[in-house]
Amino acid sequence: MADRQLHLNVNALNSGFYSSAWRAEGSDPRAFVDVRHYVRVARIAERGTFDAIFLADVPSFADRPELRPFQALEPTIVLAHVAAATEHLGLIGTASTTYNDPYNLARRFASLDIASNGRVGWNIVTTADASASRNFGFDEVEAHAQRYERAAEFADVVTALWDSWEDDAFVGDKASGRFIDTSRVHPIEHRGRHFDVRGPLNVPRSSQGRPVLVQAGGSADGQRLAARHAEAIFSVAHSLEEAQAFAAAIRAQARAFGRRGDDIVILPGLCTIIASTAAEARRREEELWALASGEYGLKRVAGILKVDPARLDLDAELPEIERPADGMQTFFDALVGAARRDRLTVRQLIRRFGGSTGHRVVVGTPEEIADDIETWFRSGAVDGFNLMPDVLPDGLEVFVDHVVPLLRRRGIFRTGYGGRTLRAHFGLAHPASRFAPVSAPPARAATSA
Repeated sequence: MADRQLHLNVNALNSGFYSSAWRAEGSDPRAFVDVRHYVRVARIAERGTFDAIFLADVPSFADRPELRPFQALEPTIVLAHVAAATEHLGLIGTASTTYNDPYNLARRFASLDIASNGRVGWNIVTTADASASRNFGFDEVEAHAQRYERAAEFADVVTALWDSWEDDAFVGDKASGRFIDTSRVHPIEHRGRHFDVRGPLNVPRSSQGRPVLVQAGGSADGQRLAARHAEAIFSVAHSLEEAQAFAAAIRAQARAFGRRGDDIVILPGLCTIIASTAAEARRREEELWALASGEYGLKRVAGILKVDPARLDLDAELPEIERPADGMQTFFDALVGAARRDRLTVRQLIRRFGGSTGHRVVVGTPEEIADDIETWFRSGAVDGFNLMPDVLPDGLEVFVDHVVPLLRRRGIFRTGYGGRTLRAHFGLAHPASRFAPVSAPPARAATSA
């Protein structure tokens, strides 16, 4: 479509994408537990008319805390601060279906959605971290298929609770004394394998109807969950061919669930390292690597592959490794796929993936970054990117000041916000409550039912 517009989120990974970002000049090592840091990042993103800020989450003392910051603060608490400091920017928080209950989660996100005037999204994840399991009284991680079975039912219950109030259920008529039209507030009466929830929710709908559903799993089970529920997907792709194959698979599965697959917003992760010349950008990359712990990169890759680090020779290609039945299957596939395709040594593989996560890294001038983004966007394989600047907030500020103007001049990115809700930013229609009368406008097919 001629008026198709790029979508951009900022993934606020503490001090930045690189494990050494907290050591960069100007970085604050305490930023990971300072809400003012996230507010500053959000304000820069809003100045750049980004769709949203995104916060990941793991409910444990995770990653390699002796070497780098980790996601520590609970996302909805941080996003509540961000909501108070911004007007338009979307607010997407991660919450696990493995260690939450549907009613509490539905209420928490609905409350934030109302408080922010309809700017919230929920990133649906399952949790495969063994230390998290032990924090919630379990000796081991639930099997992959079972986690996703629970997640699918969990999302069904949450969306039903968000739908339990029709849009006009709140009356608040002083003259008549009618406060709520209880005929438009409905128990959901859910009885399933994992949950029994009567409902209704005690929180009305927001101005966008309900929070946007986001999903980030790339495994077969994760893709099924996304195809069934997700309105936006955070994916992993290192080539246009990968991105095109993923988009085709997701949209086909969504149509099999009776949805309009073309309406799902697909946003692969993208790390950017930007400078005024290509040489300066490479020098910035080398400086970040000089500050990085080699131990961290090796153990991070070994952890994703679920192998003993001693099995990995930094200057040799990956040995044969069996795909784990559990764990981070999306990133496992990305790492192994790149290693086999490009015959990378383990050292090169660590460098390719930034020593942090398994997302694509682009290094260059603002023009080179804009060229890359435009090429991917115009291919139709993606709708935008979940941006992960090398260092925060500096890397985001450079992107907003020097890349965003180029994207605008090329006619693919907004010059201002056209609406106030996250659904408006993503081009998603207001979903009707499933309990609304048949004569009411139908819910958009791309939302979950």
